[in-house]
Amino acid sequence: MRHRKDMHDIQELVRLHRLKLSTRGAARALGISRNTLQRYRKLLSEAGLLERIDEHRLMVPRGDRSGSVIEPWLTDQWYVRIEPLARPAIEAVEQGRIRFVPENWDRTYFEWMRNIKDWCISRQLWWGHRIPAWYDPEGRVFVGRDEAAVREAHGIDAGTPLRQDEDVLDTWFSSALWPFSTLGWPDKTPELARYYPTSVLVTGFDIIFFWVARMIMMGLKFTGEVPFREVYIHGLIRDHEGQKMSKSKGNVIDPLDIVDGIDLPALLAKRTTGLMQPHLAPAIEKATRKQFPKGIAAYGMDALRLTFASMATQSRDLRFDLGRVEGYRNFCNKLWNAARYVMMAVGESSPTGPAVLSTADRWARSRLDHATREVRAGLDGYRLDLAAQAAYEFTWYEFCDWYLELSKAVLQADTASEAEKTGTRQTLLAVLESLLRLLHPIMPFITEEIWQRVAPLAGTAGPSIMLQPFPDAHDDPKDADAAADMRWAMDFTLGVRQIRGEMDIAPSVGFEVLLQDASPVDLQRWQASAAYVRKLANVTGARALGHDEAAPPAAVALMGQLKILVPMAGLIDVEAELARLGKKRDKAAQDKARSEAKLSRADFVDHAPEAIVAQERERLAVASRELEQLEHQLEKVALLR
Repeated sequence: MRHRKDMHDIQELVRLHRLKLSTRGAARALGISRNTLQRYRKLLSEAGLLERIDEHRLMVPRGDRSGSVIEPWLTDQWYVRIEPLARPAIEAVEQGRIRFVPENWDRTYFEWMRNIKDWCISRQLWWGHRIPAWYDPEGRVFVGRDEAAVREAHGIDAGTPLRQDEDVLDTWFSSALWPFSTLGWPDKTPELARYYPTSVLVTGFDIIFFWVARMIMMGLKFTGEVPFREVYIHGLIRDHEGQKMSKSKGNVIDPLDIVDGIDLPALLAKRTTGLMQPHLAPAIEKATRKQFPKGIAAYGMDALRLTFASMATQSRDLRFDLGRVEGYRNFCNKLWNAARYVMMAVGESSPTGPAVLSTADRWARSRLDHATREVRAGLDGYRLDLAAQAAYEFTWYEFCDWYLELSKAVLQADTASEAEKTGTRQTLLAVLESLLRLLHPIMPFITEEIWQRVAPLAGTAGPSIMLQPFPDAHDDPKDADAAADMRWAMDFTLGVRQIRGEMDIAPSVGFEVLLQDASPVDLQRWQASAAYVRKLANVTGARALGHDEAAPPAAVALMGQLKILVPMAGLIDVEAELARLGKKRDKAAQDKARSEAKLSRADFVDHAPEAIVAQERERLAVASRELEQLEHQLEKVALLR
């Protein structure tokens, strides 16, 4: 029987071929698979009936997983006439009822929507919403909510068989219904009334066409209202080399592996298991071993969230660097240690009683207000990177690096009154508690943990920081004056520290400074901030030089018109310092000469990669600056002989 069928099919193939139908076309007309066709060709050849085979080279597409040849097959498809849906969706953005952020993405939206084609919604998949269409034995089509509704609407009796279309709706068709179908639509539920339309959609630019536009069209069609007011478009996160992350490339990083950590064997297994192209596994393993020789350390969720927030620029592509996550984990540690210091400084009970705020206290509150305004502006403008930067810089560079140290000048001073110490303790708690609320949207876990301990001391009640109001800025002219006074004290301290670094004077060595060309305001500010400068710069005192008084040999730091002089006599071993600076000068001179020699060669400048040439020019500039500074320091030290 099998042989008879084969011969019948072969005869039909020959007949159809004579009708100028290609062999493949004839096979398709008979419903024969390409594999069966190959078997028939073998039978014809063995029977001596095959005249010739003409080779024809072509690109043969194959499925990634099965390896089977993919051949086109024309079938009937369902379409949506899109123009009546697109027109209201275009007007919604033109009229400002929907706003894209950044605004340039509306041009991408308009370009696609104004040139849109009818939408094919048929998909040949095993899963999804079935096309709501039924066919009777004569091939007539009936559309309805379900089979029962179709039979009732068209008077089809139960004895007439109906067959539902086997295709399913396009995934994006189903997804387009999401904003309102999840809220109980088509019923008028309380959830639909309260949450539709929503305020903002956060998504990537690569699905503006697929999802965003379709949600807008469907929302307007079925509810008469836009589904959201604003669309925040973020960039596409790529790997450290700028490549798009994909399973086939083996460069995908699971966020949970960054949070919890993963050892190398487990990471290799995750990256090389279930590949659609298994032959890539050795290359993926080699690249993974090179990039993560010890696997991935555990960085925690807060560090990862802060990393993503800081990366959320308006760029189209964002390069992910694990080194940044490590830096933000250090920031989490910094915040934790700062909180420990505050709680140790305050003690076990909330500071009460009369309080006097010092200049540093008022400065800290003023800088917190400034940071709060910056963070709010960043969040309101969907610039999470600027919000994260403002919170980071205040926390690290002002609260931790400066105010915590400034507070010690009050809390550890025998001359400070109890009211002044109470004011400082209250400020430590108030600033820290507000800072935790400022950071909470980006770093929810560590801020919650610290807040639970700090809030009772700060006099704040509540079960969670999540339920607390977001900080507001409070402008106070007195705090603005304090900010100017503290800026002077900080610049003074930095000037002295710069001299220590340049002249290699140990931080433990105290000395008196001289003030040259000091104005009355400078002298007033010195008196007000002397306690802070003594604590932070280890300065034993300061004396203003008379108008005609000659300055001794000294290192100088400039603060506008004011010159801070540190007399060198007795502070350093002159000969040893000259020898040390001489060695550094000789090395800088060698580096400069080496770079000049490279850049003087035409073959290097003309043929080396542009980045390499630019790097060498930067090295020359650095060496030149360093050599100039060292020559100047040598001259100053030589005067002490």
